[in-house]
Amino acid sequence: MQIDTMDAIEILGTISFAISGSFAAMQRRLDPFGVLIIAFVTSIGGGTVRDLLLGDTPVAWMRNVNYSLLILLTSIATIFFKTHIKKFKVTLFLFDSMGLGLFTMFGVQKAITFGLSPGICIALGTITGCFGGIIRDTLLNTIPLIFRQEVYATACILGGVLYFILLYFNLGENVAKIVVIAFIFVFRIIVVRYKITLPKFRY
Repeated sequence: MQIDTMDAIEILGTISFAISGSFAAMQRRLDPFGVLIIAFVTSIGGGTVRDLLLGDTPVAWMRNVNYSLLILLTSIATIFFKTHIKKFKVTLFLFDSMGLGLFTMFGVQKAITFGLSPGICIALGTITGCFGGIIRDTLLNTIPLIFRQEVYATACILGGVLYFILLYFNLGENVAKIVVIAFIFVFRIIVVRYKITLPKFRY
C-alpha cells in the first residue's frame, strides 16, 4: 500500500507526540495505564479539535483504528526502552518539537483541502500542533508551554507563514513541507538553547 506525503507526516507526528506524551507521564511517575492515556491525548488532542472545527466528523482517530494501535504500540515501546534513556527531559523536548512541526504542517495542509484562507489555515495548523500538548500538561497539573514565556505557538505560526511564502515562490509542495517541519523543529531548539522568550506581563 502506497503512503503519500501527508499520511507519512501524520504517522510520524502521531509517533512523535505519543513518545513525548509517554515520557511526560513517566516523568510524573504515572502507572502504565496513565502513560497510555497521556500518550493518547497528546497524539490526538490537536487533531480532534481541528476536525471538530472543520466539521470533519467522526474525527480521524475514530474512523481509523490504526491510529489508536500506533499510539498503543509506541507507548509500550517507550516504556520498554525507558531504562536505556537517561535524559528524559531532553528526549521529551526533542520528540515534542518534532511532533509540533509535523502536526502543524499536517493541520495547515488539511485546512487547505477545505478551501480556507491562509490565515485560517495557519490558525488550524497551530491548533493541531499545540492542543495535544495543552491537554497533556493540563492533565499532568502543569502550566501548558503555550501559556508560558517559552516560544511554542509562535514557532507554529512562523512555520505556517513560511509555508505560504514558499508556495508563493513556486517551491515544490513536498519540499516546502519538509522545509517547514525542519524550520519549526530547529527554531524551537534554538530559542530554548539560547533562552529566547516572549515578554511577560507585569502587574
